[in-house]
Amino acid sequence: MTKPIVIGARLKRYPQFITLGPRPNLDDYPPEHLELIREAPVVYYPTEALVPQLAAMGKRLFPSLACHLLEGDKIKQTTLFKLLGLPHPRTRVFYGSQRREILDHFAFPFVAKKPRASSRGRGVHLIENQAQLEAYLADNKVAYIQERLHISRDIRVVVIGFKPVCAYWRVPPPGEWRSNVAQGATVDFTGVPPQAVELAVAAAKAADLDEVGIDLAMVDDSPLLLEFNVKYGRQGPRQMGLDVVDYVAQGILAGRLPPPRE
Repeated sequence: MTKPIVIGARLKRYPQFITLGPRPNLDDYPPEHLELIREAPVVYYPTEALVPQLAAMGKRLFPSLACHLLEGDKIKQTTLFKLLGLPHPRTRVFYGSQRREILDHFAFPFVAKKPRASSRGRGVHLIENQAQLEAYLADNKVAYIQERLHISRDIRVVVIGFKPVCAYWRVPPPGEWRSNVAQGATVDFTGVPPQAVELAVAAAKAADLDEVGIDLAMVDDSPLLLEFNVKYGRQGPRQMGLDVVDYVAQGILAGRLPPPRE
């Protein structure tokens, strides 16, 4: 039986996998590697460079095609949550001249985010006045505006194979309103509401997100989906004693990942 085929470097420490590595040109692969890709029933960690092509070939991917299509794009994620009817903070996207209408829909303070290719809390701004709004608009042609939630912490749930493997509060340090661990937030595993974990799993199943870190807020004892990351941080799970890379590797080798299609 051929070993599982991996493109990206995520599982390279495991000899049970054949990690080919990403190549800028397919001609850089030897013919036998291209044949392995063609024959593989599943391609693991295909990297953004090969996802559309492999999907067009009908290949099953892990993480899933949906994970790759929606990673790092807050606009697409918000649209998905709304289409699925999942709870999400009040959010609007403003293009071009529509940006002049922001204050018709939102009163200071509100949150403005870089809509694409931002992570670890970068590109997220608390807008409290006109000057801050103008500075944000100067750097962002498309404005992604969201109501400010009156919360002191948020929740990260890591869902792998549609199962919650780790859930924790992210608590900002004094003077910081963002709750990203990369921005100095601390991790608290106590008292995570089960309804938040249930919503994270339901969202992952509904959107076919089979390896993802989902962020949520609790407002009036009800969870709201904020966003999700396929390239989620590992610091929180590590503090719980969970090596997510090893969890994934063992899940693949045991036949649990990717999860069976229903």
